[in-house]
Amino acid sequence: MTSSVVTFLERILPEKLGNLLLPKVLMLFAILENKDGEKHAERTALLAFSIRIISAALAFVSQIILARSMGEFEYGIFVFVWVFIIIAGNLSCLGFHTVVIRFVPEYNAHNDQSHIRGLTITARIFAMVLATIIGAIGVAIVVYFENKIPDYYLVPIVLGICALPMIALGDVLDGTSRANSWPIIAMSPTYIIRPSLIIIFVLGTFLLGMQPTAKIALLAAILASYITTLGQFIVVTRKLRGRYASGSREWDFKKWVIVALPIFIIEGFYYLLTNADVIIVGFFLEPEKVAVYFAAAKTMALVHFIYFAVKAGAAPKFAAMVAENKMQDLDTFAKQTARWTLLPTIAIGGLVLLLGRFLLSMFGEGFIHGHTVMIILFFGILAKSLIGPGEVLLTMAGKQRVCMYVYAGALASNLSLNILLIPIYGIEGAAFATAGAMTIEAILLFIVIKSHLGISMFALGQSSKNSNKPTLSPSRETT
Repeated sequence: MTSSVVTFLERILPEKLGNLLLPKVLMLFAILENKDGEKHAERTALLAFSIRIISAALAFVSQIILARSMGEFEYGIFVFVWVFIIIAGNLSCLGFHTVVIRFVPEYNAHNDQSHIRGLTITARIFAMVLATIIGAIGVAIVVYFENKIPDYYLVPIVLGICALPMIALGDVLDGTSRANSWPIIAMSPTYIIRPSLIIIFVLGTFLLGMQPTAKIALLAAILASYITTLGQFIVVTRKLRGRYASGSREWDFKKWVIVALPIFIIEGFYYLLTNADVIIVGFFLEPEKVAVYFAAAKTMALVHFIYFAVKAGAAPKFAAMVAENKMQDLDTFAKQTARWTLLPTIAIGGLVLLLGRFLLSMFGEGFIHGHTVMIILFFGILAKSLIGPGEVLLTMAGKQRVCMYVYAGALASNLSLNILLIPIYGIEGAAFATAGAMTIEAILLFIVIKSHLGISMFALGQSSKNSNKPTLSPSRETT
């Protein structure tokens, strides 16, 4: 197959373009066809990134379909509730989905299958039970504050809470699949199958003559969540039974919780940092404004893929350089990743802004005035791109705790600025707050990386000539 594709491309491509692209095509086939460990890791990363690209396109198209079929008001209600539920579901795992990724490979290396069986079953039960408890508390809060919550949010919130256990279980199954290098089983249910089912169900009600509303969309989301997660549960369970023999289970719950709690705090900061603006807009403004802001933010999120691509490629190389204590090379490569982030961000971000009004009009005519929000958010994205994947460098260098403090500072500024500016300036205030928080995060990362690693991680900076940088020990965290 490889030779056939290469021969075909040689015939149709101009010579110069062929000389540029054909080596990349051959390298891609080598990754896909080679079975050794290194190529397997590359293939897993490639599959994961491909799924994220497909899911981003699917998410953008699905949001357009939902917005046009539901209208601004109902779409705004759905967006506010569903974003809130997704965050709550993710946090309901209490970090156990990442604990599975952390410990299963280690147990597998020592052929400790009893602990693998104990961890995988504990993570599932723990996440579902905690999500159910959080859901019950949420319903109680809604009932207690019924008179203070706008009527149009009451039923949708209660409906959304019904999906919490499945979202939490889905995250654990995602982690279990990642830990066993099953990227398609890990990511496709959440990022491809579930959003596809939501759109199919919503369009189905429309074809039946019903006007899609936030309640119908949330019912569709609940049904899609249960179908997707239960299907993933069956597949993952069968795969686990095929890989690990049945037998006794061992538990090390205290150790797992000790590892899970810092992960929970860091991921909690991250989820809130990336979604706080939408939630706070929902608290202060009417659903139509939530809809416009979310559409503008989702459109600008297309630019963030540059950062995620650089982050995915940089992490293992950062780790390797830290392990070998190659600080001068690390300094050079860190600045290079920042430049890799900045330049494409300027180009693609500029293109997205140029097409901004057209892209927003696809959601509906009422969404076009979100273009100002896009412009403001772009400056925050630019500020972040000047530093590149700085938090990844800190994590790979064993500075997780410092990274947590950076996230805490950025989140505090994000919440404070949003609460201060949204009542005064509306959705533009939310954009200013979010862009400001991104800028503060970038400044904090620059200061922390400079003080702890001796690296000036800045896209416009020059690599240092000397190698007088701190010596790192990747085996333990230093602060």
